[in-house]
Formats: sequence, structure tokens, C-alpha cells
Amino acid sequence: MTEIKTTPFDDQKPGTSGLRKKVGIFQTANYLENFVQAIFDTVPDLNGGLLILGGDGRYHNDVAIQTILRIAAANGVARVMVGHGGILSTPAASNMIRQYEAVGGIVLSASHNPAGPDGDFGIKFNVANGGPASTAVTDAIFERTKMIDHYRTAEGSVDLDVIGDSAIGDMQVTVFDPVADHADLMERLFDFDAIREMIASDLSLCFDAMHAVTGPYATEVFVNRLGVDPDGMMNVQPLPDFGGGHPDPNPVYAKTLFARMFADDAPDFGAASDGDGDRYIVLGRGIYVSPSDSLAVITANAHLAPAYKNGISGVARSMPTSRATDVVAKAMDVDCFETPTGWKYFGNLLDAGRITICGEESAGTSSDHVREKDGLWAVLMWLNILTVRRQSVMDILRDHWGIYGRHYYSRHDYEEVAKDKAEAVMATLRDQLADLPGRQFGSEVISDADSFTYHDPIDGSVAENQGLRVMFESGSRFVMRLSGTGTAGATLRLYLEAYEPKDGVHDADLAERLAPIAAIADEITNLKQIVMRDGPSLVS
Repeated sequence: MTEIKTTPFDDQKPGTSGLRKKVGIFQTANYLENFVQAIFDTVPDLNGGLLILGGDGRYHNDVAIQTILRIAAANGVARVMVGHGGILSTPAASNMIRQYEAVGGIVLSASHNPAGPDGDFGIKFNVANGGPASTAVTDAIFERTKMIDHYRTAEGSVDLDVIGDSAIGDMQVTVFDPVADHADLMERLFDFDAIREMIASDLSLCFDAMHAVTGPYATEVFVNRLGVDPDGMMNVQPLPDFGGGHPDPNPVYAKTLFARMFADDAPDFGAASDGDGDRYIVLGRGIYVSPSDSLAVITANAHLAPAYKNGISGVARSMPTSRATDVVAKAMDVDCFETPTGWKYFGNLLDAGRITICGEESAGTSSDHVREKDGLWAVLMWLNILTVRRQSVMDILRDHWGIYGRHYYSRHDYEEVAKDKAEAVMATLRDQLADLPGRQFGSEVISDADSFTYHDPIDGSVAENQGLRVMFESGSRFVMRLSGTGTAGATLRLYLEAYEPKDGVHDADLAERLAPIAAIADEITNLKQIVMRDGPSLVS
């Protein structure tokens, strides 16, 4: 073990999903080393314990893993399990931590952000329950980075392409198959026999892995275990630059999949996953299921899958996610919790057994089987629902809206906005919150407006200033918040939601139905004028 002197960096505060920066910043001397050492200094139980390690295969993943292994060995970690080739999806990492009772895991990913030498890189620490570290832990890691003066390292490296055991000093390193355990878990949760029969006789399917980490998992589950025609599998080879694409499953970046699903000869079912395998989208022939609607449909139909046949204890959604799930939960007479954005806020509820299903508008949905969002799980849940109901995706959605009403919903991202301008928009809205209730804009009357504060019902912790909400008497609303997942400038997100009752019009054009809410949001916040843009950079 060698101690290397270093000096702190002032920009290592983790965001919603860990520390994310451009690759070039992570390649700066001691930048990664400082942050990793801060993790070991903050989590002393790692000394003598088991650590799970892997990433989404993006550029710099393999180099970073060797660095982390050397620092782990020098800090007394007894054993590290690392995915073959350095590959490990985020939900699979969560499962491995739980299955092998590890102290925690280090996941290398910038999720749906672009990759390559000029792209993004990220690192986050997951705790012993398999979920992302709490704010208290990430804050402690950040405080340590501000005063760090040395890091510890050892000599040695591991051949990540060879499955088996080796060592760095006294630390055992096990390179394992990153796919098998997670695929086995999926097979225990869902009725693979029935799904396989439906695919063989009655359902055509395509899946786009977007040249990201889910490719090997999807191939094992869909092709090897469920009999999907390999021709239906798109971009399944993980690449360090994701094939030059942007692995964010939405109508903008998954254009090939959308074109295929809206063609005259479209398959019955389509899906895609993101960079690290935690996000997803689902499509039927000629229809896209919004992530908020998907969470609501899954909540209403989870009992159709074997693992959830006895019902669910409750459900949770992130605050910006549409309130479609709230309506379902009320009808089912189960609790529905509204949490801040960030998967870590679901952890306490899951561990306490208060919820079974959880999700967020940014295409993440999961259950109590792990403590991360799980794109493959969500796709398989849809397949299980289709198997039992024997309806098309479109018919399932129409039936759902006929029972619960439809929440027209869209997210408008203003990316790489100058930080002062983004904060000015937020301040403009925040300063008006107290005076907005009772005001009328067109046909809409504001019923309430606030800055969202979350009181954790399990540990009593409080998270303030988690986004600004403006609610209307009609059940519609808009939400505004600054995102913590970007690496350049600020990302300002505007969430639009218009509620149509169960006996209303459910086939209106999405943009037209949301236009009045968008106009009210712009009038109140002065958004477009402040950021000096005619519209968002991304609509999803």
C-alpha cells in the first residue's frame, strides 16, 4: 500500500444520481482517486467487507475499475466482485449487493447521458440494501472530498475479460457473469412459461438496447429464455460510445424504434432501455406509453404477475411524475407516497414494507425486488400483463383511461441553460407562490402552489425545496425544478399535466391538450424570455 499526496477539488458534490462530469474531468490527475478514497474514508465498514463493482461499459469504465480496485485493496477491502468485462447494469448491481450481502457497491455510470472521449462519466455508491446512498452519506462523502490530502493505492491489476478469482495484495477479486443472477431473479418474478408461449404463438416483439449495458441481459432473457426472434433485437452490443447515440429511451433519441413501432407492419410490442439498464420505454403498435402512464398501468395490474399475485402494500412516485398512479392507488385502497426526485427516497419505504411498486416520470419503474429502478423488470411486467389480459397495448391503455381518466403529460427540458438564468426562472415562480391560489388563467383556476417539502414517514428526515408545484382545480398542474443529472450548465425542467376525467376525451393531441397549461406556466414564470429560447431542447 502506498499513500499518494493530493489536494481537494471543489466540485465533487454528488447530484441526484452520484457524481457526473465530462470524461476529461475524471481523467484529471487524482480526480477519481480523491472521490473514491472519500467513499472509503466515509464508509469504514468496507474495510474487511465485500464490495460489488461494475459499470455500464461507457468510455473510461475499464480504466476507472482498475483504479478503484487498487484503492480498494489499499483500504482493506476483503473481496471485490466485479462484472465480466467491467459490465454491470445498475439494477443487477443492486441485486448483487443484496444477494451476496455486500457492504455496498460502486456503480460507474452516467445513466442515459452520452458517452465517448468527449462524453460523460459518473460514479455513485450504493449501500447495503442495494439502493443509492442517502443524502446524509453523499453529503459526508462530499465533505471529505473538501479536505482530503492523500489517497491509498496498491500495485496490481485484474484481467476483467477472464471469469474467475485473482488477487491484488490480500484482496480477493472475483470476475463474475453479470447477467445470470439478474436473469434468474426475473424468471422467479414472472411467468416465463406463459410469456414464452405467447411469444411463440401470438406476439411479435422488438427491443432496442441502444448499444448500452442492457444488451447482454436482454439477449439472455428475451432470446435465450423466452424465444424471441434475434431479428427483433436491436443494438444489443454494448459499445464504449454507445454507437455514437444518446441512450435515453424517449421519442427523440429512440427514433429507429419509434419508426419501427409506428410503421404499417409494426410488431405488437416494442421496448428500449437506457445506458445503465435502469430506465425503459414501452410501445405498442402505433402507440407510445408515457412513463407516468406505465407506472399507473403496472400498479393496477401487478397482481397478474406471480410474484405480486397477493397484491401490493403500496406505491410511490416522484413528485414530478403525473398523478395517474394516485388515482389507481385510491381505487385500490393502498397508500400512495409522493417523494422527491431521486431513487434513494424510495428506499426507506421499500425496506419498511410500506410500498411494493415505485416509479418516476423519467422512465424508471421498479419493485421491492431490488432498490434501484429496473428497466428489464418493467418490460417483463408489461409482457406478463399482456400474457394474462390478451389485449394489445393500445387496448390496455384505453381500458385504463376509461376506468381512471387520462393524465395528459409531458416534460419539457431546457438543457445547458446558464445557471443564473435557470435560477432566475425558479425565483420568479417561487416569489409568486403565496399569491397564486385563487387566480384564474383562462379556464383554469389555481387551487394551490408551493415549494415541495418531503417528510420521510420512516426516519422523520426532511427534504426541502424539491421543486415548485402549481395545481389547478381541474386536477391539472405544472411543476418546475432544476435537474441534478446534467454535466454542463443547468437543466431546467417543466412538467405539464392536464387531467381528463374517465368520461372525457382520451384521444386528443398531446401537445394541443397541454398547450393551455404550458402557456400559463410561461406567463407566470416568464420562462422563455428569461432563458432567451423559443422552446425546450427536449420534449418527452
